[in-house]
Amino acid sequence: MNIAVAQSGGPTCAINASLAGVFSAAQRSDKIEKIYGALNGIEGIIRDEMVDLSEKIDSDVSYQLLLRTPSAVLGSCRKKLPDHRENSEVYEQITDVLHKRNIGMFFYIGGNDSMDTVAKYSAYLKDKNITDIKIIGIPKTIDNDLCETDHSPGFGSAAKYVAATVQEITRDSNVYSIPSVTIIETMGRHAGWLAAASCCIRANGESAPHLIYLPETTFSIEGFLSDVKAEMKKHRAVIVVVSEGVKTAEGKFAAEEFQSGAKDVFGHSYLAGIGKFLEKLVGAEIGCKVRSIELNVMQRCSSHIASLEDIRSSEAIGMSAVNAGLEGKSGCMMVFARESNMPYSYRIDTVDASKAANSEKFFPREWINEKGNNVLPPAYDYLMPLIQGELHAIMKNGMPLNFVI
Repeated sequence: MNIAVAQSGGPTCAINASLAGVFSAAQRSDKIEKIYGALNGIEGIIRDEMVDLSEKIDSDVSYQLLLRTPSAVLGSCRKKLPDHRENSEVYEQITDVLHKRNIGMFFYIGGNDSMDTVAKYSAYLKDKNITDIKIIGIPKTIDNDLCETDHSPGFGSAAKYVAATVQEITRDSNVYSIPSVTIIETMGRHAGWLAAASCCIRANGESAPHLIYLPETTFSIEGFLSDVKAEMKKHRAVIVVVSEGVKTAEGKFAAEEFQSGAKDVFGHSYLAGIGKFLEKLVGAEIGCKVRSIELNVMQRCSSHIASLEDIRSSEAIGMSAVNAGLEGKSGCMMVFARESNMPYSYRIDTVDASKAANSEKFFPREWINEKGNNVLPPAYDYLMPLIQGELHAIMKNGMPLNFVI
């Protein structure tokens, strides 16, 4: 039989490592002939737009480049499938394409919404008693908000980038003798894992970030100003890290006036602006030197500081997905189950994809201090193993080389 693999949702530094893992394990199996890559997620399956990956990943050099290349080399999409009981046309199209190409296993690498696709197509296959096609989800998201898995591929590298960048910003902010406040905005619509990861720099003796605000606690403008004033008595340069999705007691995004209000096809708001909002607030109410920095897409595509642990485990979970498919599993998502922090170890299991679809895993409230403006030591124990090691870039003309389909 042949197999197909596609990528969906937001890019990460490790989504291509999972693709590489699928390719590597499939190449070693005598049950698999062609390995297709579908372009732009499930849309590539529907339109029958695929490439033969064996023609693209044709050497160890190209494989190593793929491991080191950020973003999704096959392209991505954000397409929400209907309930097949209400409209089965798209499912019939998908099935026709897979049958035409003799594809017996389809691997979908993505986050919460991608697992919705896996769960829905799996339900369709069961209802129609189609047994010659298996579908398996492979997790990814820098937000680390996928349920059922200890962590999500891509998060470790994003966390490492956030922490390292906050450290560099801290060095820059301490240059001047005048008091200042620097506000760093991270991604994180409802879950604060990325902002929390900034605490990792404390392992090297940093006191910063001095304040960390996550969506898991209520954000108060008055409390924020009070916190900043208190920290300014202790530090000349105050460093604040805040998730883009912090909300007030009324349940509104704190920076709504700076946001478009637009939503994607899954109903998620496009967020950004909390940093600029708080910058203006500090300028007006405190009057010190203040700047805001939005880390934006660099969080998910800065492969020059990718975590080796993240890349290797992402590759491993891709390999395990192929093995699970060969064992006859379908409608599931691959997951990491942590066994210990020190030394760090995990195993790879499967869960029903419906358990992860359209659900979110939040940063534990017990890992946040009582005031809701910082994180506690258990967060370090969880985060530190995920950012270990470096996978050095393959360079040419002074710049990292990337793999391109």
